[in-house]
Amino acid sequence: MSPIGMPPTGLPPSAAPGHTFRSVAPVLALCWLAVFFDGVDVSIYGAVMPHMLDDPGFGLTPAVAGTIGSWVTLGMLIGALGTGTLTDWVGRRPVLVAGVLVFSAGSAVCAVAGSPGLFGAGRFLAGLGLGGLMPICLSMVMEFAPRGRAALATGLLMTSYHAGAMCATVLGLTLAPAQGWRWVFWVGALPAFVAAPLLLRLLPESPGVLLAKGRTAEAAAVADRYGMAPPVLADAPAQGAKGRLASVLALFRPGVRLATPLLWLASFCGLLLVYGVSTWLPQMMRASGYGLTSSVSFLLIINAGGIAGLLIAGRLGDRYGPVRVSALWFLLTAAGALLLGARLPLGATYVVVAVTGVWLFSAQVMVYAATHRVYPPAERATGLGWVTGIGRTGAVVGPWLGGVLAATANSQLGFTVFALAGLLGALAIGSVPLARRLGRPSATAPVPEAAGMER
Repeated sequence: MSPIGMPPTGLPPSAAPGHTFRSVAPVLALCWLAVFFDGVDVSIYGAVMPHMLDDPGFGLTPAVAGTIGSWVTLGMLIGALGTGTLTDWVGRRPVLVAGVLVFSAGSAVCAVAGSPGLFGAGRFLAGLGLGGLMPICLSMVMEFAPRGRAALATGLLMTSYHAGAMCATVLGLTLAPAQGWRWVFWVGALPAFVAAPLLLRLLPESPGVLLAKGRTAEAAAVADRYGMAPPVLADAPAQGAKGRLASVLALFRPGVRLATPLLWLASFCGLLLVYGVSTWLPQMMRASGYGLTSSVSFLLIINAGGIAGLLIAGRLGDRYGPVRVSALWFLLTAAGALLLGARLPLGATYVVVAVTGVWLFSAQVMVYAATHRVYPPAERATGLGWVTGIGRTGAVVGPWLGGVLAATANSQLGFTVFALAGLLGALAIGSVPLARRLGRPSATAPVPEAAGMER
């Protein structure tokens, strides 16, 4: 039997001749589109929240706004935890399409909601669909990416999230003042009519999933079409109920059992930062004395910085290792958060917001790239699902905590909280290589996919 991750030819997965970014561009483009709408939907709330708080007929308060912000991330937590195993059983494409339809329906509910309660239910429904979208797209892109370029592929994919967030901010600056905040949520329902049909028609199924289902010829055909090495059974996810349980238990086998909780903690910190900032940055800056237009525009600037940061971090992650890059980016994020808490001139604040965006968002994305190196191919979808799922608890805490601070007139304290989260995230992800070494069953036992993790 060939070693795990090595096909009979001796070529590692994703190392087939001609396997370049050009050959996998269709998969990357389709996943980019899906995550773009994810970014739109997640960031819509933060972009229109000042207008919702100023709407006297709706009755939204800062405390309730923070709680609702956590509802969407709670839904995402549930969706992410279930998707990692569900997608190995049902398939990547049908679960991804279903997620797009669900979060589009949730956005439509928000558009027609007459009370904060119904609006919160719509955000929770949107979260259920959004939760599974990210781990599926990450898993697909990593599987189809050329060998040694997973970090760059992940960075390229995640630029779409920030492009979507920027789009949501523009809608908050233009459509919400002119037509009302409800029309912005109607835009969030468009993916059901745009993205879902394209994904259903054009996105290929994972060769590993096809092989696990016994569709060997179809798996080989997909791999050949996209320039990949033929899939091998060792790389395919286990099937059946026992297989689902085994894939979860494998996250705690020797070699990764100590690294797994550290990845979860790093993801918690990263997503607390991402969703806390995305939800509350405009309101926090407004509380610091900036005008409404400037406060919302900071969200546009920080996401522009996020796009640049992902491209930089992706290249550096492939060269120096995603662990090193993620740890450094977390530390720089902590420094940026502390600077944002100072009352600087407007021009200087724009610069600080932009460079903080360079570090903040890609710190979390490099956690995903590190996860790709920790787990072997058969366990990656489950591993990513749990890293993103457990991390969603941070996405729940961030918006909720921002609401608590806003309700008690302590919004500026949020910058200190974000800085502490950055420091904790750096410690967690930076400890993964040591945890890998300590978790080995013996000093000489090899650990699958260990190459590069010490970086």
